[in-house]
Amino acid sequence: MPVQFSGITAEHNHTRNACSVFDVSHMGRLKLTGGDCEVFLDRLCTRKLAGAEVGRSYYTHICREDGGVLDDVIVSRFDEHWGIVCNASNREKIVRWIDSHCAGADVNLSDETTATAMIACQGPKTMEIAEQLGAGDLSSLKRYRFTVRQVGPVSITLYRCGYTGEDGLEVVLPAGLIGMLLPRLLGTPEAPHSVVKPAGLGARDTLRIEAAMPLYGHELSEDWDSLTAGQGWCVDLSKDFIGADAMRSVKEQGLPRRLVGLVLEGRRIARQHAAIYYNGEAIGEVTSGTLSPTLGKSIAMGFVAARKSQVGTNLEVSVGTKQVSATVVKLPFYKRA
Repeated sequence: MPVQFSGITAEHNHTRNACSVFDVSHMGRLKLTGGDCEVFLDRLCTRKLAGAEVGRSYYTHICREDGGVLDDVIVSRFDEHWGIVCNASNREKIVRWIDSHCAGADVNLSDETTATAMIACQGPKTMEIAEQLGAGDLSSLKRYRFTVRQVGPVSITLYRCGYTGEDGLEVVLPAGLIGMLLPRLLGTPEAPHSVVKPAGLGARDTLRIEAAMPLYGHELSEDWDSLTAGQGWCVDLSKDFIGADAMRSVKEQGLPRRLVGLVLEGRRIARQHAAIYYNGEAIGEVTSGTLSPTLGKSIAMGFVAARKSQVGTNLEVSVGTKQVSATVVKLPFYKRA
């Protein structure tokens, strides 16, 4: 997926107002079968997966024993198997991690990444477009649910989720069919679709920052745990999972730093690792920053000392050779009403 097609801001705004297509085929798609999958995944992941409903997807983390986040993934419960969507850069690591922990269990892993394609259709007009293209009425499909549709002998999976803060679908289908689907979605160079347009990595990043969605390597890392990363909502400490003891200890001791949202004065962008100060004292660093096309403001996320993480706290952020005033704000920066 390129950084941009028609321009990051134009693609960002189009996604917020209509429907954009992102090629996310680079993400890993794994399939797990076997009678021990449910127990195994419940042990592997931070989220409670025991008793998971067929047709549901769950955002969760896979962690080391010390709580460090190996990856954030989407785990889905099918009738006869489980699916995992992981980050492209972590796919081989997660495959090795699963293989190393399922020895002796009735768990079989197959990597379907290259055999399938995956696209994300995002924006308020997505469901309308999907119905026009023959997907049927998807209005009853709730967020983080999915459905499997048969097109002849071929299965196409439609997930109602995404990474933009907008409504949308993520579609997984056999790789050989993507060449037929994309022209139906986007039209042709001579006759482009009037509503659906392609979007790239740049818009994906500005959209997800506005929606305060974490990105691995920025807000998430092996160097810290899920709670410190501000993702405690996807951690169930009432169950045992790999990393649970470490995170219980973190919770008991109290988080020394927290992930916060920042609105900067002016329009200059705060870059990853930029220092964050309070009265001249370095108290944290930026994880992600952008000039928000929706809000028209410079926004950032970053880790700061817990004692200075309250909404309304005035801080400073290094931008180039200067320190720019910034205010801690509630996350997310953007949420569709």
